Amino acid sequence: MTSIRRSTLACLAATVTASLLPAIVHAQSGYPAKPIRLIVPFTIGGVTDASARLAADLMGKRLGQPINVENRPGASGNIGTAGVAAADSDGYTLLLGFDGTMVINPNVIKSVPFDPLKDFASIGKIGDAKLILVAANAVKANTLKEVIELSKKEANGLSYGTSGVGSTPHLAGSMLNIRSGSNLVHIAYKGGGQAMIDLQAGSIPLVWTAVAGALPLIQSGRIKPIAIPAAERASSLPNVPTFIENGLKDFVIDSWVGLLAPARTPRPIIDRLNAVLNEVLNDADAKARLDKMGITPVAGTPEQFHASIKRDLERYAEVVKAAKIQAD
Repeated sequence: MTSIRRSTLACLAATVTASLLPAIVHAQSGYPAKPIRLIVPFTIGGVTDASARLAADLMGKRLGQPINVENRPGASGNIGTAGVAAADSDGYTLLLGFDGTMVINPNVIKSVPFDPLKDFASIGKIGDAKLILVAANAVKANTLKEVIELSKKEANGLSYGTSGVGSTPHLAGSMLNIRSGSNLVHIAYKGGGQAMIDLQAGSIPLVWTAVAGALPLIQSGRIKPIAIPAAERASSLPNVPTFIENGLKDFVIDSWVGLLAPARTPRPIIDRLNAVLNEVLNDADAKARLDKMGITPVAGTPEQFHASIKRDLERYAEVVKAAKIQAD
């Protein structure tokens, strides 16, 4: 190719880019100009769906366009998540990100159809949902230290139920074994509901679950709380100590939800969505509604959310490898 031809093509490309730039800038400055879709990769109901609908409702009112929630369940959240990764990067298709899908699935499933860091642009975290270790009333242990010691004395260990293999509660139990030398044996249920039923009946001694789900049973005295693996105590259970208070330094493991968009979504759109999301998270009514779901709002920047995803991917990889966890 001659230098004259290269120069001509370069000038033509620059001219085309310059002619398109005003339209691109106008499209971003006028965002959103139509309804937005928010894909929830799980079925209707539950904390993930409820938090998505709350964010969609309050953000849509502030943006002047509705955000319509679409549930696309399947393959532990991978189907809906992969669909958003492949969507247009125009800000009109968003994802309700969940720790189980974004940072656990890539570690416990041999192959997932997306890269949680490369295929998405982080918008912001909605919040953290605290977990809790609870016990049947008949269990002869009332503190975390007593649970650990009891598990070591039992010939077959002490079993704990969770919502499934590779779930955040499963990793929490595995992390406790690694960090404390406890002998806790995982029992995977098809859902957390049946695990809680068996716990009340005394069929299983321990269950890892979300604070929100355990709270009514704790308050009614049907089960007893042991400890919370969070940086601070839950406001709804101020008398229940954290794992850190029990001597396990930096033992923090939360479940979380947040918003993401397809990679290469223009930064002005990401910034607009992040600003509106933070407005919602700082609203007193929204905080109260999230608190009832067991979610602590976490306002922040896209960079902070991206960094937290990267950090969780790395630390859970260590737990999964050490515990040899692998989902079907």
